[in-house]
Amino acid sequence: MENSVDLEMVRLLADGRFHSGADLGEALGISRTAIWKRIQRLTEFGIDVESVRGKGHRLPRALDLIDPAALGQALAGRAQLDFRPVTGSTNADALALAAQGVAGPLVVSSESQSAGRGRRGRQWRSPFGANLYLSVLYRLGGGFSSLGGLSLAAGVAVSRALAQLMPDLSLGLKWPNDLYLNGAKLGGVLIELAGEMEGQVQVVVGVGINVSMGDTQAASIDQAWTDLQRACPTLPSRTALAAAVAVALIDMLDQFARDGFAPFLDAFNQRDLCRDRPVTVQTAGGSRSGIARGVAEDGSLRVDIDGESHLMHGGEVSLRLQ
Repeated sequence: MENSVDLEMVRLLADGRFHSGADLGEALGISRTAIWKRIQRLTEFGIDVESVRGKGHRLPRALDLIDPAALGQALAGRAQLDFRPVTGSTNADALALAAQGVAGPLVVSSESQSAGRGRRGRQWRSPFGANLYLSVLYRLGGGFSSLGGLSLAAGVAVSRALAQLMPDLSLGLKWPNDLYLNGAKLGGVLIELAGEMEGQVQVVVGVGINVSMGDTQAASIDQAWTDLQRACPTLPSRTALAAAVAVALIDMLDQFARDGFAPFLDAFNQRDLCRDRPVTVQTAGGSRSGIARGVAEDGSLRVDIDGESHLMHGGEVSLRLQ
């Protein structure tokens, strides 16, 4: 957002109640004309504000905003926090910080992304204050070749964190990076790398989780989706969700740095939605159908195609359940 006054206005409106222009102006120390201009600017960030003569201004529904101070406290001693009310992409921010020499662990989080992305360049819908968007920057040794299964381990870590807060959730993982809930996509993981092929690698583990997203906010999503609100009407705060997921990812990366993917293999298998199911594998050479047969020790996917077993690697293919 342009400045702290914009964010403070959102915080004042976050309760979903009407606030008069005079009250908002007094609280923020600006004129009613400036209030109107700022309300118009909020729409640029995807924040709809209802304005009714004689009543004032309000958001269509209350927002549960992240508390950066509380999130930073939850990460104290584990990682630095870089919180940005609005950004292009938390992954891009983390990669930029890595290029500046920041080693991590570092958590970048935001209320909204204007250029959020998933695997293979897909857009990731990131409306303001609706979902969870965070990235963890972490330095690993062993080069790129040592990172097999990292996205699967991240999925296990996120599913464990959510299950601790909401034990009744029935979460599953779809290779290589999707979280599913009740047959629909809940979130995803995006791994990006910087560094040397054979030396130190700066890893960015990006996570997006749908928390409380309206149908209009998700209008451009082209697959079945869900959010935590639909499955768990009494949700933990988004701050608590962000803290649990971030800490779980850092714990995972600490263990992955020592032991690789092996400690997470059984946990992934327990959550694997693809195993022994028909799948379509999409590669640069086209699409082929087969039966998924679980993951190998390096995190690659075994698929039986025309009676032969093939190993698929996450960076090369896209997978669809039939």
